Amino acid sequence: MANILTDINNVEQQQQNSPNKSNDNKLIVDKNEHRQQSNDTNTNNNNNEMKQWTLNDFEIGRLLGKGKFGNVYSAREKRSKYIVAMKILFKSQLLHNNVTHQLQREIEIQSHLKHPNILRLFGYFHDEHRIFLILEYASKGELYTLLKKMGRFPERQASVYISQIIEALNCLHQRNVIHRDLKPENILLGSKGEIKIADFGWSVHAPSSRRETMCGTLDYLPPEMILQRPYNHYVDLWCLGVLAYEFIVGRAPFETKNSFETYRHIVTLSYDMPNHISDEAKNFIQRLIVKEPVRRMSLMEARHHRWIKMYQQPEQQQQQNHDSKSNI
Repeated sequence: MANILTDINNVEQQQQNSPNKSNDNKLIVDKNEHRQQSNDTNTNNNNNEMKQWTLNDFEIGRLLGKGKFGNVYSAREKRSKYIVAMKILFKSQLLHNNVTHQLQREIEIQSHLKHPNILRLFGYFHDEHRIFLILEYASKGELYTLLKKMGRFPERQASVYISQIIEALNCLHQRNVIHRDLKPENILLGSKGEIKIADFGWSVHAPSSRRETMCGTLDYLPPEMILQRPYNHYVDLWCLGVLAYEFIVGRAPFETKNSFETYRHIVTLSYDMPNHISDEAKNFIQRLIVKEPVRRMSLMEARHHRWIKMYQQPEQQQQQNHDSKSNI
């Protein structure tokens, strides 16, 4: 994989020395699947159909969303007619905000993940001013939009969503990836309404180390991050509990009008549990929103929790077991 950080910082020099070699990440287009394949692994395989992506290979459609560093559009690959989402980022904005490492991490992690509940990153390319990420198209948009429209989810719907998030997290954690920024805004919905975890800018591959960097969204920060203690994959378990609460209640459990109060509520576990929440859902949430990381319910325990199992159909359980075992 090309080093995006180097690409951005040295783009002017690259253009002067080799103006026609900016798209150095090659991919294969095979029917409805885009498979990333680096140059070095294909040097001796000339029979494969290789493609260097450029903007001319795509028809750009409507705006799907706006971000701080660029926008996301629907797009169609001209030859295969395959619909994707094109995330267009501006190099100047990335440099100005010192987030080039974050983008590089997002590409390196997401391009190696293949799971039905994780948004695919098929590839990337860049020109003089922009970086283009070729992403899976999630046709039903942000989960956050649906949550705000409905106010809160019925427990059955919330349980199904949380179940799918559990399977996605299981895939991540098996690969030693911590997401660190789970929230409704970073979760999309596919054509069948299935969960697609997205936005891996804060994710980190940490096979053996405990990290101390504070990141993520304020309402979802676990106590160990606020207290600047080393942390690991248990932070995602905390966020899973916060998500379950917000899905059922319609707001985050520690949401206040100012940051200081939110911090205080998090470290003291000060939150209310509305009466309309079932006992099963309360137990699920309370076993995840736990101050001591190692005492939080594991993903395996969450997967088999009564609040999850009671809303699953037999075929869904079988499919989840199959999906959780799939590897890249």
